[in-house]
Amino acid sequence: MKYLLASFLVMVGQATFVFSQTQPVTADGYIGIWYYNQPSQDEYVYKYSGGFATYPQQQSPIAIYVKEVDKTFFCYGGTVPGKQELLHMVSYYDHKTGMVPRPTLLLNKKTDDAHDNPVMSIDEKGHLWIFSNAHGTSRPSYIHRSRKPYDIRDFELISTTNFSYGHPWYHPGKGFLFLHTLYEDKGRSLYWNTSADGRDWTKPQLLARAELGHYQITAPTKDRTASVFNFHPAPIGVNARTNLYYVETTDMGKTWKTVDGRKLEIPLRQVHNPALVHDYQAERRLVYLKEVVFGNDGHPVILYLTSGGYESGPKNDPRIWHTARWTGKNWEIRQFTRSDHNYDFGALWIEPDGTWRVIAPTDPGPQPYTTGGDMVMWTSKDQGRSWKRVRKLTAAKERNHTYARKPVNAHPDFYALWADGDTKKPSVSYLYFTNREGTAVWRLPPKMTGEFAKPEKIELPR
Repeated sequence: MKYLLASFLVMVGQATFVFSQTQPVTADGYIGIWYYNQPSQDEYVYKYSGGFATYPQQQSPIAIYVKEVDKTFFCYGGTVPGKQELLHMVSYYDHKTGMVPRPTLLLNKKTDDAHDNPVMSIDEKGHLWIFSNAHGTSRPSYIHRSRKPYDIRDFELISTTNFSYGHPWYHPGKGFLFLHTLYEDKGRSLYWNTSADGRDWTKPQLLARAELGHYQITAPTKDRTASVFNFHPAPIGVNARTNLYYVETTDMGKTWKTVDGRKLEIPLRQVHNPALVHDYQAERRLVYLKEVVFGNDGHPVILYLTSGGYESGPKNDPRIWHTARWTGKNWEIRQFTRSDHNYDFGALWIEPDGTWRVIAPTDPGPQPYTTGGDMVMWTSKDQGRSWKRVRKLTAAKERNHTYARKPVNAHPDFYALWADGDTKKPSVSYLYFTNREGTAVWRLPPKMTGEFAKPEKIELPR
């Protein structure tokens, strides 16, 4: 990305000066950004909307647990009460004290578009890296690095460039493998590039571009990085997203393979190619990606939802949650529940004892057939063949909850992070987290009087 730096420095020279200042700026509490997309002119008001501090799932990670300091670091899209102005916030939960500090305001993105939300990475020396996304090419993207290990108060600006839907995975001893999207040719193309130190980057390489493009989700292991993506058929594009694809690399992007080890000719430009997991276009089903993880056997598992159309409302039911598990020989695709909106986003964990755990807004909540609902915990003990509804985590009276996100190396006491919000009109948005067993849910303090505060424990549904 360094090759793009000069031109953007001219465009945003003043902003760069502000963003690279060393004096920390903090907020007096945790308030998330509210956002909407595509007014629908019906009773559901928008295609999707609500409290989007942890949006979207097409970029990750937003939280990382670090055992060495016993803290879960996280970033999110914040704002201040009464405004819809996206602020990039960085903070942590201290597992020793059970407290959070005032969040650091890294930068004002000068938009209300939650697609510009940040993601993070942590290098082997403990420096925090914040990648600030841009939705399209009209605004710049930024890369910041903490000056000190495990410190959220002092960041330096590393690069001003442009990327969307970033996935900055740091591999110790190798550096960054950065999967991301570039907007070009009236669509979304998937790219990757690498950096040993986060400062000098290789030129982005095209991974996939069929018709009008793709959305992707990604996940790393010690020796692999996987990308799962759908595709956007012409002429409709994103509102016709469909199909399921899987690719992986074991050498930082030098080569890409199918799940069974066949080398791919990159870039992928054909709809029907060896990376195709399932042809949902033939079934006239849309595909909304949620999560990809690796099981204890090293095989990938994909969590996603299919629906009959992009609009909100019952006409596009059923909205079916699926898992696709690679068995070593084939993809095993199973259904496990339904919900009432395409953007009911949740997360999947596969735990050391083999338990599969999902936290997602699969209950309608107080605003049915709109984004999110009430959070529910599900578990499976047999690799997705059967599921148990463990418990309901929220019982919202006014606002839906959505976009449950999973920290990397998640600590049992901070297992998922999400936000709430009114789905039909702008509202305040609060942030929440839960523990692994779902026996407690906490709200991050929206208003703080001191430098540290304990999150508020909320009452669980009966």
